Amino acid sequence: MAREFHLPDIGEGLTEAVIVTWHAEVGEPVAMDAPLVEVETDKAVVDIPAPVAGVLLHRGAAEGETLAVEELLAVIGEPGEVWSPAAPAQPSGADAAPIVGRLEEAVETLPPPSQATGAPRMLPMVRKLAADLGVDVGALSGSGPGGLITEADVRMAAAGSARGPVRRIRMSPVRRTISDRLARSWREIPHVTTYGEADAEAVLAERAALGKPPLEAVLIRRLLPLLVEFPDFNASVEGDDVVHRLYYDIGFAVDSPDGLMVAVIHNAPARDTLQLGDEVRRLSSAARDRTARPDDLRGQTFTVSNIGAVGGRYGTPIVPLGTTAILSVGRADPRPVVRGEAVVVGRELPLSLSYDHRAIDGATGRAFLAAVIAAFEAPAQA
Repeated sequence: MAREFHLPDIGEGLTEAVIVTWHAEVGEPVAMDAPLVEVETDKAVVDIPAPVAGVLLHRGAAEGETLAVEELLAVIGEPGEVWSPAAPAQPSGADAAPIVGRLEEAVETLPPPSQATGAPRMLPMVRKLAADLGVDVGALSGSGPGGLITEADVRMAAAGSARGPVRRIRMSPVRRTISDRLARSWREIPHVTTYGEADAEAVLAERAALGKPPLEAVLIRRLLPLLVEFPDFNASVEGDDVVHRLYYDIGFAVDSPDGLMVAVIHNAPARDTLQLGDEVRRLSSAARDRTARPDDLRGQTFTVSNIGAVGGRYGTPIVPLGTTAILSVGRADPRPVVRGEAVVVGRELPLSLSYDHRAIDGATGRAFLAAVIAAFEAPAQA
């Protein structure tokens, strides 16, 4: 008997995924638990296994297409069996649930025109986008499966009055997630950014003496005592409470092909500088090639962004949701600097500290940045 399997929520609140690669053609046998299809979510590229053995009778979307959660992903049946949408298959039972799973956010399905109002079908997030852009969804024809109205349909309608040639590039799932989180952070958190410079010689000398581990490792090791001394910077704002985290999971920015990602070193104080460097390398590689585990990319209590690695000096970093502060460290190029009463050629780390003004006032922000400068300029401990 043919069985239908629907796209599960394989991440936190997943609403859709892009089909990357099918591992079987229609008509080919598939083994239970063998990779069936590779999909791209907002977090990673993952394989979804076949929940039962049999023959692949139907593929719910072509490679490169986007499929919403709970839409039909695949149909698996017996050799020689024929399946068509007009003859629905047996839904997947409880025995398949541990493999395929269920979804938290389904397609918003309204009664079809023949039964009720003729209201269109779309995801709730697409309906909200249409409202935000002032698009009349009743005038749209959905290009998705079964007439589903997609985000692209709404955006094309919103841009219908544009003049001249344009190029429309759909955001990847990762890019959309980055966009949503940054926009939410900017809306919810009253940001303050303060600036400073630290003499880079001590940090650079320590890094050279250790065999040049990633700069983030040296910086994180020097920052950890300050997060104990200034607990408001290793915290979150939850309603009327400021919650001090008494553990230290340090995030650092990774410039990946899919956009800026934050990898997280959990229990950072348990590692020395070289071990921190090993973890920075491992997590950076995993973030860039999309093999990072979910825990590798979430849960930071404080974040360091080494914008100097891409040539930057100062910035206005956005505080990640669920935290109160982020430190951006710029490129330490040789420049004229004042040492004592003389102007010499020196190297300074440009520092940009953004923090949540609900939890941290300006005086505390300046005090923390002064402590950061002192920590970075201190000679390395033996």
